[in-house]
Amino acid sequence: MSTVVEPSPGQPAALEAETLSDAVRARLRGLRGGELGSLPILLGLLVIVIVFQSLNENFLSPSNFVNLMVQMAGLTTIAMGIVFVLLLGEIDLSVGYVSGVAGVSVALLLFQDGGELPGPVGIAIALVIGAAIGFLHGMIITKVGVPSFVVTLAGLLAWNGVVLLLMAGKGTVIVQDELVIGIANSFLPEMLGWIVILGAVGLYGALQLLGLRARARAGLPTPPPVLLALRVAALAAIAVVVVWFAYENRGIPYVAVLIVLLLVCLSYVANRTRFGRHVYAIGGNQEAAQRAGINVDRVKVSVFMIAGTMAALGGIIFASRLRSVDTAAGGGDILLNSIAAAVIGGTSLFGGRGHVKSALLGALIIASIANGMGLLGLSAGAKFVVTGVVLLAAVTVDAVSRRGRASSGRA
Repeated sequence: MSTVVEPSPGQPAALEAETLSDAVRARLRGLRGGELGSLPILLGLLVIVIVFQSLNENFLSPSNFVNLMVQMAGLTTIAMGIVFVLLLGEIDLSVGYVSGVAGVSVALLLFQDGGELPGPVGIAIALVIGAAIGFLHGMIITKVGVPSFVVTLAGLLAWNGVVLLLMAGKGTVIVQDELVIGIANSFLPEMLGWIVILGAVGLYGALQLLGLRARARAGLPTPPPVLLALRVAALAAIAVVVVWFAYENRGIPYVAVLIVLLLVCLSYVANRTRFGRHVYAIGGNQEAAQRAGINVDRVKVSVFMIAGTMAALGGIIFASRLRSVDTAAGGGDILLNSIAAAVIGGTSLFGGRGHVKSALLGALIIASIANGMGLLGLSAGAKFVVTGVVLLAAVTVDAVSRRGRASSGRA
């Protein structure tokens, strides 16, 4: 007995075509109907690269490229959790200081003068703290009925206070555990880097092929094999260029591999599991999802736990990159940039539309802007202005495309 395989949430219309020409026509119809996908963000990234490279030739240097991978890692991680929250049509304003609590906890737990714990144990405890905070927020939202905006705004204030209490009288705490430091400051040997990246491309191709066969067995329309081959070839070409360019300098950082693993795992959860389909369903129409038998409260609590865990992991990455924590941990623009990354990358603020890759694309845009402006010696104020304009443009594109989908019957 064959298993019916449902199309992934938000899947482009091109994937329902049976020939390459059908795929192209379907994609063009989707663009006219407001299904823009990642096109705006890719065009925006191209503009950013051209502008900053023309103003400073070091922007596309191997050294700066590797720096960019490390700089965007913590932001990308937190934004991945935010994507799940936004898919529900909710918000989490606490992730910045949740990351700060986790980063400070790791630094204090592994502090050598205080009877340190093994690195993996300290990291695990920090991740559990993040998940527990998410569970607490989710329970208050679902069982008490307080809006997520209010709950997580209160969390923003409370967890900021926890950071200050944990750091009381300590000033700056240096991270001394080699495992934690190595997350953002160590690099794969070149041969291992090639093996990991090309292995990831091969795994992607295998998963795509399995999905193609599963759809065929279920009697569903399948994309043309040539389209699948073109996708894998494009990904392979990008991977080869990235690895080659990175090893012109220090190479692929371990944290970049971690981001790729998170992207693959969370994308699978969002697109290929019942839980993921329930998240999209709730974000699309919560009342309809509830009537269909979906346990809305359980899904919401789980999503906030994911957001808390990802925030904690992001905080550990930030602590690793800086090799220290202080009373400002989790503050600054971490929260705003995390939400902005998810939205700029294509996740809808209205719920029900978006992908985990949105976090990566949006974080790449934000980190590229900050990096490029840093090279030009511009002020933090200019960075905020430009990032705000980009965020507004992304939300505007989402609103316009949403109206386009509604008018064409695709909403």
